[in-house]
This record gives sequence, C-alpha cells and structure tokens, in this order.
Amino acid sequence: MSKGEIVFLNVGGMKFTTFVATLKKYQDSKLARVLDGGDPDFRVVNGQLFVDRDGSLFKYILDFLRTRQVTLPPGFSDHDRLVREADFYDLPSLVDLLNQDRLKQRLEILEVRFSLQETYSYFRVFCSCNSTIETLAGRITVSAEQPNQNWNHSFSAHRPLVSIPLQRPSHHDLVFQCGTDYSAGDEFSTRYVSIQPDQRKLINGSNVLGLFVDTLLREGFHLVSTRTVSPKEKIECYTFERTRRTELLNMSVEQEGANQNATQFKAEKSQSKRK
Repeated sequence: MSKGEIVFLNVGGMKFTTFVATLKKYQDSKLARVLDGGDPDFRVVNGQLFVDRDGSLFKYILDFLRTRQVTLPPGFSDHDRLVREADFYDLPSLVDLLNQDRLKQRLEILEVRFSLQETYSYFRVFCSCNSTIETLAGRITVSAEQPNQNWNHSFSAHRPLVSIPLQRPSHHDLVFQCGTDYSAGDEFSTRYVSIQPDQRKLINGSNVLGLFVDTLLREGFHLVSTRTVSPKEKIECYTFERTRRTELLNMSVEQEGANQNATQFKAEKSQSKRK
C-alpha cells in the first residue's frame, strides 16, 4: 500500500480513518506490520482492519502517531490501560513517555476552613499546588459596599461596589470573607463574593460555601473528609483531593533524533575503550 492511501480501522467497534503513512510512522510497530504483511491480531472485515482492542483509548494512540504528542484530558484515569495499549501496538516511545516520572499521578490536597458567624463568614483555602490557588484567586471576586453612603435600603442591589483584594498569606493559600463584620473596624464592612463563571454576588456564607464546593467538584476534586476544628469558634474544615498529571505529553522528531545520537555516541565511546 502506498503511503498516500487511506486506511479504515475498526477498533473494538469504533471507526477510525487515517493515512497509511500515519500507521507506518514507526516501522517496528504492530500497526506498520499489519500493512506490510498482516498480523494475527487483525482481521479484514467489510473492507476495514478490525482489532479487538479498546477504541476509546486508540484515539490517543492515533494522536501520538499523527503528532508525536498526546493530549490527556483533566482527570484522566486510564493511564495504566493506555500504557498497556501502547505496549500492545509495539510503541515503546509512547510507553516510555507515559512512564516518565514527571507524568505519573500526583495527589493534590485542598483544604477549606469555613467559619460561620452570626453576620459574616470567613474562608481560608489551602492547596498543596500553588497553581490551583492562583487559578481560584483569579475566579473569586470580593466586592464591598462603598462606605459613608446614605443609600435607600430598598435599592440596596444598586449600591456602588468596590473590589476588595483577596488576602494571600502565602503562595499556597488565600483568605476572604462575606457578610457584615461589625467588629472588624473596616470601612468596607459588608462584603459580597462571586465565583466565576457564576455571576451572582453572594453575601450568605452557606451559599458561598455551596457554590465553592460545586466549583471544586466540577474541577475534578473529591470531598474526602469533614471535621470540626473549633466548636467554640464554629470552624469547619473540608478536605478535598484530586489526582494531577501533566496534560500535554510531547515527543518531537528532534528529541527522538537527539536520543538516537546520544545512544550512538555512547556505543562508539564504549567500543573505543575496549580497543
């Protein structure tokens, strides 16, 4: 078959279409061999090459053959199965890429400390990954009513609001509050919280907590525990976890060439020593 011809594949019931040149990108792979002379794991069915493997994972195999890159979605949980599929198709470059230490799952822990008082609520969020805190800080907005304004309470929704910066005690945590804290001595005593993409400005702490938890769950976190830190101060602690991985796995032609040159150099150096 010429490299410009099109091949139709059926992988576990899922249909794929690609060029012969794509499947022959790695000459020692099973996909290249099946085009050169057949392979016992493949059958020709209705003009399609059929193999009884996981079609949902084959798209990552095909993506790698096309671009030498694999883009895994957030929360991808089939890492080990994808390694097995790459091994089945005899793609050691992809297997090595997936098995690199920097690509293995890392557990990310996020803790929310929530204090519900009579007129205000206090939040302190800590995360083991500072980039997550940066992302959350970009989505949370705290705004406050301008002080010393004699606005009619019936039109409170139209009171001018000013943005209040979040407190950042460290790179791994952030602090904010909502409601009215009469003891704070702060001219901006009444504060509202918004969490993008939700456009509401919430003043009730329980509502803010519910929206924040929903946001974390949508981002792939799982609630693993709740506990009372201080019954007297009414401080509750919510602990979340999620697994993190590098989402873009990249192997370029230049990298492969560099690795081959390095291997060849080591081999030549070893031979010269024996001489």
